[in-house]
Amino acid sequence: MWEKKKEVEEVRAFLGKGAEFIGKLIFNGAVRIDGDFQGEVYGQGSLVIGEGALVKANIAVNSVYIGGDVQGNIDVKEKINIHSTGKFCGDVRTPVFIMEEGAFF
Repeated sequence: MWEKKKEVEEVRAFLGKGAEFIGKLIFNGAVRIDGDFQGEVYGQGSLVIGEGALVKANIAVNSVYIGGDVQGNIDVKEKINIHSTGKFCGDVRTPVFIMEEGAFF
């Protein structure tokens, strides 16, 4: 009858721990980063930054979930969620800002 909307859609691309990438990422759907990323991120979907990840980038996506370390500017259409393990240093523009206890902003 009532279906709960998934918070994050199915992950279509993944950058694992120990992997490093420098450049521009453009995507549709959901992407998860658990490694190190430096550059720019543009997406029509969700960006999940896992615990232990380091992202130095300007980001423009629909929603972002931060569990790791993010440095840069973020422009979000829907919401940003910084989990208790997350750190974010930069400017943000978003209609919804969620920050768990223990998170760093």
